[in-house]
Amino acid sequence: MSEEKRIKQAAALSYDPADNDVPILAAFGEGIIAEKIVEVAKEAGVPVMPEPGLTNMLSKLAVGDEIAPEMYDAVAKVLAFVSEVDRTYGEKIRRGFG
Repeated sequence: MSEEKRIKQAAALSYDPADNDVPILAAFGEGIIAEKIVEVAKEAGVPVMPEPGLTNMLSKLAVGDEIAPEMYDAVAKVLAFVSEVDRTYGEKIRRGFG
């Protein structure tokens, strides 16, 4: 049985508790655009976390949309990952909730 080749997808989330109650979809792309999103993130020092299931769910949103409640658990895992990798961001998130 041959495997169907997956189209590469990438999404960028933006979350600043001072500005928004929930994260928003900041960017989304497939193929070359996805590769560029990942490249720009890495160049900017933004942690990149492969999460194909979440990326697929995010593909149904428009850039600028708030993350839907059914995505909260998956997005929380991404934010926890980013918080662990980038302590400064983690502190900002914790202050926003406190």
